[in-house]
Amino acid sequence: MASTLEKFIHSLDPRALPRVLEIQSGIYFQGSIYEMFGNECCLSTGEVIKVIGFKINKLIASICENNEVSRFSAKVELPLNFPGLYKVVADKTPYTSIEEITRKVPIGPTRIGHPCFYSPEDIKLENLTVQHGEHITFNSVEEVNGIIAVNCGVVRNKQTHSFTLPLSQEGKFYECEDDQIYTLKEIAEWKIPKCRNRVVKLSNTLHTWDSSNPLPENFGGCLILSPVYEVQAVMKFRKDIVHILSDLDVEVKDITDCYDISSFLQPLCLEDVFERTSKEFPMVAEIMEGPSGSQKPYKLLHTGKEITIYKKYQATRVLASEIRSDSPKRHFLIPLSYKGKFKRRPREFPTAYDLEIARSEKEQLHVVATKAFDSPHKELFSVSVGDQFLVEQCQTSEVLYEGRKKVIDVLACEQILSDTYKKVFLPMYMEGGFVEVVHDKKQYQLSEICKEFRLPFNVKVSVRDLSAEEDVLAAVPGLQFEEEITDSYLLISSTSSPSESWEIPVYRLNMLVHLLSKDVQTVVPPATKTTVEEISEEQYYMVRRYENQTLHPPPRPPKKPRTLVPKSVSAEPKQGVSDVLQAPKIFCVDTTKKLCSNQAAEVLEIQVSCQKSLMHRENKKDMAGKATLVETSVIKDYTDLTKKALGKCDAEKEEEEEHDYDYVDENIIENIRKIFQDTTIRNKHAVSEGRRDI
Repeated sequence: MASTLEKFIHSLDPRALPRVLEIQSGIYFQGSIYEMFGNECCLSTGEVIKVIGFKINKLIASICENNEVSRFSAKVELPLNFPGLYKVVADKTPYTSIEEITRKVPIGPTRIGHPCFYSPEDIKLENLTVQHGEHITFNSVEEVNGIIAVNCGVVRNKQTHSFTLPLSQEGKFYECEDDQIYTLKEIAEWKIPKCRNRVVKLSNTLHTWDSSNPLPENFGGCLILSPVYEVQAVMKFRKDIVHILSDLDVEVKDITDCYDISSFLQPLCLEDVFERTSKEFPMVAEIMEGPSGSQKPYKLLHTGKEITIYKKYQATRVLASEIRSDSPKRHFLIPLSYKGKFKRRPREFPTAYDLEIARSEKEQLHVVATKAFDSPHKELFSVSVGDQFLVEQCQTSEVLYEGRKKVIDVLACEQILSDTYKKVFLPMYMEGGFVEVVHDKKQYQLSEICKEFRLPFNVKVSVRDLSAEEDVLAAVPGLQFEEEITDSYLLISSTSSPSESWEIPVYRLNMLVHLLSKDVQTVVPPATKTTVEEISEEQYYMVRRYENQTLHPPPRPPKKPRTLVPKSVSAEPKQGVSDVLQAPKIFCVDTTKKLCSNQAAEVLEIQVSCQKSLMHRENKKDMAGKATLVETSVIKDYTDLTKKALGKCDAEKEEEEEHDYDYVDENIIENIRKIFQDTTIRNKHAVSEGRRDI
């Protein structure tokens, strides 16, 4: 039975691909134009195509009133990269079975792909009864004992109870309210069910309104989104992939059951190639659709080129980001075989707890305080700007708390004075600021840093990689090595000139190939050239957010005593931000841990001054292995310079904030301003009483 291409794609289950379609009623543009904007626009009646995939290309939006399209609303096209953050409005139409949910709702391995539903009735299982109204999280679809079922979970008393629901489970299942905010691209990929539209509410815009914006000025209501799919297909006598928009005015008929599907070319993405068994490698393939990019080897991988794929494997990369105070930062994946050398750069630590995390047995951590802290307990140390410490270890200490002795965690340090050391204790909840003083002048290979030090770790390139035509890291003033990741790669070379082989990432390279029945000329791959891969902001967060699900953040530091009144003006705004912000990590700009540009420059200048002025005192009894002492005059100069730097930082913050909150709601900014103003008034009152906040 014939139907429009749009209706067919909207109802097509991706698990049923590929499908062979016959064009029943074609479309033809007058003239010789067969393609517009990269999409096929001419399909003849009787032509046969094989659909191998489809994805949302754009969204048609209509202004929504009471969950219905407004009578006065014109439909507008929104590209997937249209700026703004949106809240998903729960669909009030129930699903009638678990099978319908798995067929229409995307379910993936990550949090964004875990939809939540509730049933108005109890669901009785063997070992558990799901109460009516209880939120059921759908985690994955798997085969259990020969039956396809959904792995689900419910949270009770902060504990997750897991269970499975078979596809045959019937009942009414409603979507739960979602308090997260998403980009249009995330909504298109994960939050639009098949055969349904999606209502979203604009949470905040990322740019000021202008005449090119298709939405009304100051619009803050709801939109009904209808997807337009881009269909990927193979035609009978063509070797490339054809892209067809689902709203093309053609009628099609599904003839898969009565057609020899093997007569078409079989395009494979890199994930498909990677899923093949190791015994099938090496293999020869022809590129049907090459990747974009000027970096080698991507520029060599053009359509029609034959390549040899030698093997698949997992390789380690170091995820690194450029050190800079403003955005955007550049991000890199560096192979351990990188032949350049690095020198250490000072690290910044916002809290005493971060000092404990960064502490290592290899060397004693030497830091300088860049922010003052008044201890509420006489047993603990009050920090002044310019104080220098050698970090020792975390331990417990007794303090007088509300008239009673209490044991708390503290960080034991040695304060460096003019001619001696003083044992002090810093509370682990201390919110201050510290900058590392680096005494190590050694040059390190990347593999040495990963082996000897704990990440994150700050460096700069001291000797570039001479084996590379262009070392992109050499021009970066500073890098932070964030973590080691393991990723999937294919080893390839050109079939016509196999002088060198290359590693290509499986999950970050959009490329389609089809396998050729040719014998591989050289089974042993030529010399492998690994390159530093510069990744986009989106790919960076995909690596951090989706691929590394096994990594957990360190435990939260201990809270301050309830009686403690924060002295820092910035302390309360920080708390307000954490209470208010609910945006995904990918769109939040972290300004709380930054030094402003001038401050960072001043502190770096101070560190150089400190290091040049270190006096090496030899004392074999109790001074061996410790950092050399700093003269009193140097500390005084450091204090003056740092205060000056911090003063400049306050003056620059207002200017920086204009560029740093693009992705933050205006209401959130207004809340921050109110908290900041209230704190400023309290601090002025404290100054008048003789308690000044540095």
